[in-house]
Amino acid sequence: MHTEMNTTLPVIKLGISPCPNDTFAFYQLLNLKDDLPFRIETVIADVEELNRRVLENHLDISKVSFHLFAHVADRYRLLNSGSALGRGCGPLLLSSKDTVLSDLTEGTVALPGKYTTAAMLFRMFMAQQGINASDTIQINFAEIPRAIASGKVRGGVVIHETRFTYREQGLYCLQDLGEWWENTTSMPIPLGGIIAKKRLPEELVRQFDKALAESIKYAFRHPSEALSFCERFAQEMSHEVMKKHIDLYVNNFTRDLGDEGRKAIRFMFEYGAENGLFKAAEPEFA
Repeated sequence: MHTEMNTTLPVIKLGISPCPNDTFAFYQLLNLKDDLPFRIETVIADVEELNRRVLENHLDISKVSFHLFAHVADRYRLLNSGSALGRGCGPLLLSSKDTVLSDLTEGTVALPGKYTTAAMLFRMFMAQQGINASDTIQINFAEIPRAIASGKVRGGVVIHETRFTYREQGLYCLQDLGEWWENTTSMPIPLGGIIAKKRLPEELVRQFDKALAESIKYAFRHPSEALSFCERFAQEMSHEVMKKHIDLYVNNFTRDLGDEGRKAIRFMFEYGAENGLFKAAEPEFA
């Protein structure tokens, strides 16, 4: 991290998750950039904790779930760089053996946070199936597989690297929620993005967005450096799984949302509002 500080520069309170896609993307920006026109105070926390802090207006720029973004679209805008959005990368609805979807009405389902996109997709999918699975609890995403395997919950929605490891834990996929979304909408699935307070000066946000874009390019040019940084925050994850995680979630949409990415986000806002998950809102792009 930066050791010398220019106290006259504006300070940005930044939130990112410890997941490899975020630490990979932000590696250069947080460690090697010494000529920034701003200072950064970084909070590294689980995405649902970041969602909560943004909801309470505590962070200037932060990674959040797109579900949460819809709740704060009046106060925050989306950066062009840094999003987790794509195909074949959505949350999975898991259970133990010999469980079918309708069994989820008979027990508790674990969700990785009230404002995660995973929770939003689960509710929309189950409603479409006509299944009332209203008994849910919110627990940290890393604890969900163990809760399912132990019988503490009947099922759970998992995100991140569990997509690559759930079979090893003796779990079964009832539904790939990202696949359902893609088949239903023909759109890539918006999972999370980097949002900035609208009250921040536009030039400051533009400078930050540009610096993040450069940081992402640097990480792709120097993957071993960036991966070493990622490993500091993902010590329980194997190198192979971490690499798969980055390959899946850091993609062309992360570099640049483009027209397709913006269209998918607008559609998610409309679809979620129509399903009563939040009030109608229009995403604003930086």
